[in-house]
Order: sequence, then structure tokens, then C-alpha cells
Amino acid sequence: METKRIVVYLNQFFGQMGGEDKANVPPQSFDQPRGPGVGLQQLLPDNCKVVGTIVCGDGYFNENLEEASAQVREMLTELQPDVVIAGPAFNAGRYGMACGMVGKIASEMDIPAVSAMYPENPGVESYRQYLYIIETTDSAAGMRTALPAVAKLAGKLANNEPIGSPAEEGYLSRGIRRNVFMEKRGSERAIDMLLKKLRGEEFETEYPIPHFDRVEPAAALTDLSTVTVALVTSGGIVPKGNPDRIEASSASRYGKYSIEGLDGLSSTAFETAHGGYDPTYANQSPDRVVPVDALRALEKEGRIGKLHPFFYSTVGNGTSVANAKKYATEIAAELVNEGVQAVILTST
Repeated sequence: METKRIVVYLNQFFGQMGGEDKANVPPQSFDQPRGPGVGLQQLLPDNCKVVGTIVCGDGYFNENLEEASAQVREMLTELQPDVVIAGPAFNAGRYGMACGMVGKIASEMDIPAVSAMYPENPGVESYRQYLYIIETTDSAAGMRTALPAVAKLAGKLANNEPIGSPAEEGYLSRGIRRNVFMEKRGSERAIDMLLKKLRGEEFETEYPIPHFDRVEPAAALTDLSTVTVALVTSGGIVPKGNPDRIEASSASRYGKYSIEGLDGLSSTAFETAHGGYDPTYANQSPDRVVPVDALRALEKEGRIGKLHPFFYSTVGNGTSVANAKKYATEIAAELVNEGVQAVILTST
């Protein structure tokens, strides 16, 4: 039986190069399995062999997307895989975005690709149409169940076997709809589902729709002259040099920065770390994103009681819903504890 060539893409951690200190390592190619690739080799069909591993730092890939993509494409051209496996990335946002882009590159080269991520990983929504993404837990604790599912699907793709539905194979919906012939026409199937729903029986919709949180707005403030107002932004404004190393995409952290005694944010002291918009105007005047100057003026006029002496900042570009909720919960708890009564949220 013909040997099928498998190439695995990993980040710096799973590629056994190091942790966050190695996040800026550019793509490197190895001619043997590394990290999860060793386990995958044992789970793949006998005629499938991991012939190479590409490792790249999460920071480098996301902050140098064009260069990293070109390097990965060149490595895949040299390795000539029949299937590419990227990850698993679980809920690591930067890793998921990189895995998704590797899947897109493979798709453009007519090479099938498989990854594995938590459903809220931003890589899922951005890239799911280009590759199969096995659903995982939100942490590497799910590696033991993720690898067999990835290996099974990759083996099928390598051997040109039919791929079943997401429910059958365990991958997340790719958002691709195909025409198929059914025994009953649509109106009959719809009535059948409605009757099952009315009887409290289980049924499966043919067109799942997303469910979004509904947040009831707080009551309006009638007198701002006694209110302490805080600024929170997803626009990535940080002190010069980005001391907390907030990522340009898929942020894994946020920062808290003092504005006590400042009448505005100067271009010599602040900049944006955001990688999702042209930073020129934000860097020229950071107040455009975090309007400290305008709120100081309102404070001096007595139209607001006080500007909170700190602002909070992260990058919304590609950041997972789970991380965003975590940041919001922590920031809100701190602001309430500090007696802040109103928050202005700014984006880009």
C-alpha cells in the first residue's frame, strides 16, 4: 500500500522549543515527529507516516502573517504532504489563528488539512471553511481524546475515504451547505420536527442558528457630576514599548495603566499594540482611542465627578469570547470595588 505523507504544524510550546520566551521564533522544519506528532504517528493508519514537523512561535506567526505564511508555504512545497495536521490548539487563540492559516495555505495548495480546537477559539470562525476542525475541550487536558479523532479523520483524508457529517466524525460545522436528495421534501421534514418539538421529543435541526448572550442595559445615570468614570478599551493602547506584551491578535492578557495627573495621552508615552487596524492615527494621538483629554476637560468643567486614575486595555482582534468574558469579569469587579459608577468602552 502506498505510503501517505503527513506533515504536522505545532507552536513553540508543543513543538518542544520553549514557552512564551520562544513565541517569536520563525517557522522551522524538522524531518521527524515532535510533541503530539509522536502520538499521532502511533494512531494513524499503517500506511500514513509523519514525514515532517513545522514549528513556529505564536507571536511570530500572528505578528508577521505574510512572512510566516510564505515560509510555511515553502516548507509544505518541499515536504509534499498528502495531509496537513495543525495543532491541536484547544482554546489558545494565537495558536488557533496560526493553525487556521496553515489550513488555509494547505487548502490553496489542494492539500486537505485537519486541526482541533475549542469551539470558541477565534481560529474556528475565521478559518473553518478551509479545513476540518475536531471539537476539543478548552485545554490540553483533552489531548487524549483529541488525538485519536484527528488521526482517524486525517487517515480517511489521506486514503480518499468518504467523510461523514460533523456529528459522525466529530468535527465542527464548516459552514458549507451541499444539495442532497432526501426521502421527504422540506415541508414534510419541517412539520415532523415541529411535531417532535411539541411532544418534547429529540430532534435535530437542519439549519442551526447561533445563540448570543443578551445583556440587559443598566439604568441610565441622571447626574454625571458626582460620578467616577473609567475608561476601558479593546483598541490596544499601551505605554510605549508594550510592557505587558499584549499580543497584536488573540490577546491572552490585558493591562492596567495609570493616567493620574495626565491631561491626555502623548505619542511619546503611549502607542497601540493592536494588529487589526492601521495604527498611524492612534500612534499620532492615543487620545483618539482612549479619550483622556476629553474626559479631563469634562472633569474640569464639573460635568463628570472624577476620571478614574487608571485605564484598562487589551486587543479585541481575534480574542476569544471566553478570554473576553474573563477580562470583563476581572476588570468589572475591580472597578466596582474602587467605587466606579460608569465605564466608557472604546474600540477601534
